[in-house]
Amino acid sequence: MQFKTISVFAGILCTLATFAQEKTSQEKAPQDWFHLDFATDKYRGVSTQKAYDLLKGKKSTPVIVAVIDGGTDVMHEDLKDRLWTNTKEIAGNGKDDDKNGYADDVHGWNFIGGKDGKNVDADNFEALREMVRLGKKFKDKTAEELKQLSEKDKTEYQTYLRAKEEVEKKRTEYQGYAQQLEQITKIFDVIRKAVGKENFTKKDVENITSTDANVKQIKEMVLSFYDRGLTDEEVAGFKEQQDEINKRLNFGLNPDFDPRSIVGDNYADVKEKSYGNADVAGPRGEHGTHVAGIIGATRDNKIGMDGVCDNVKLMIVRTVPDGDERDKDVANAIRYAVDNGAKVINMSFGKDFSPNREVVDEAIKYAASKNVLLVHAAGNDAKDIDTTNNFPTNKFANVKNWLEIGASSWGDEKKFVADFSNYGKKSVDVFAPGVDIYSTIPGNKYKNNSGTSMASPVTAGVAALLLSYFPDFSAEQIKEIIIKSSVKYVGTSVNKPGEKEVMVDFAEFSNSAGIVNAFEAVKLAMTMKPAGNNKAKKSK
Repeated sequence: MQFKTISVFAGILCTLATFAQEKTSQEKAPQDWFHLDFATDKYRGVSTQKAYDLLKGKKSTPVIVAVIDGGTDVMHEDLKDRLWTNTKEIAGNGKDDDKNGYADDVHGWNFIGGKDGKNVDADNFEALREMVRLGKKFKDKTAEELKQLSEKDKTEYQTYLRAKEEVEKKRTEYQGYAQQLEQITKIFDVIRKAVGKENFTKKDVENITSTDANVKQIKEMVLSFYDRGLTDEEVAGFKEQQDEINKRLNFGLNPDFDPRSIVGDNYADVKEKSYGNADVAGPRGEHGTHVAGIIGATRDNKIGMDGVCDNVKLMIVRTVPDGDERDKDVANAIRYAVDNGAKVINMSFGKDFSPNREVVDEAIKYAASKNVLLVHAAGNDAKDIDTTNNFPTNKFANVKNWLEIGASSWGDEKKFVADFSNYGKKSVDVFAPGVDIYSTIPGNKYKNNSGTSMASPVTAGVAALLLSYFPDFSAEQIKEIIIKSSVKYVGTSVNKPGEKEVMVDFAEFSNSAGIVNAFEAVKLAMTMKPAGNNKAKKSK
């Protein structure tokens, strides 16, 4: 799961008691800023159009990119013409026509659904699942019994304690958010009553003429929220924010909730593959739809927004619930994508615990053996992942086809790095735009979202762009090009995620000290040749 902390509302809550402080204006980036070029536009985008200008007249071939996520709206106006289609499968006949183990997998597969068509929506956090699993073994042991544990059991016991601590931390955090959001609800209710409608705008608030002292005070307070970054879009999505927090408390942290029976697999068998259903949209596909649009929404159609890659086939592999994904499903999703022709796999999800890490590592190595590039979001906890883990990770498989992506922003040096982004001088390869990224959401709609979940598909889109024009390059070469061509900011002092007043050399946050740039990547690719025989063995 990649969930960015309650957007601007968390910051607003800090000002509740001191709302009358001096107001500060907040500049907004252009809607398409992640495509822009710093030299011409003064925004640290990936210079998408400049890349295509450089490639003008050159032939491209379609590249299959797998979106392993929470589901995608395959009927979206900006995505429906960019979907991978399994031409060997006859849609809706209930048969596995191509004998790949998955019936009706026309646009991909759903590993968190049942054969009866039902789907997992919410699920637990992995920390909770580990606490429950290991608690059965350790929670009732006496101090004397704990002293006599074997080395293996001691390791498991430490995992149990870490999981228990993480669950308590999350529960405290989300309960706090729920209480604070309730305070904002009361404030917003005053405004709703004053303007006479549910979803108000800044203009509505400005036009309030009430002489009531309380209403006037609340009006001033809410306008100060707007001045600190609140948008009309976030006001409209406030109820959704509350629902997200309540879901995490009621499902993610609820030890009595386990939706796995919906899937109907033998969960203990981590090598089992043929389960799930063909519903790649799922019950809630905003995250996956947004990610898919960044990679490959139809370009130059004068609709909505443009994706990064203009010749892409999006394979949708639903794996991530509202909660933490399960290792078995992640491993199967990677293998499914590889076996069905994906050359790039985007993974905008992550978690703190991985009880079946080995099966995921095997899938990662399998992708490497088939010359498939894996692009993974570094996570949104403002932490150093050199010293902690954000699973899945390449620390154990140690393959050369893996890119770990942090999120950059569009502001000055004090807002250079996304304030939520994880980082790591060894573990993170490169940064990419991940703040206020405008992309597709279900129902032919569009929205700004932020997260390393957005930075990863920006990078995956650049990788797909490169492969579409340089199809003989290996996954390892594409990774090398993206890292080497990234725009370097060595010696640039920037904000440290999670610590507002701390400034650090940007080079300390990744092994490249760079931000992805499509134009520079294409320039570099034009000087290179394919490295030997990059044709992978036929997938089984």
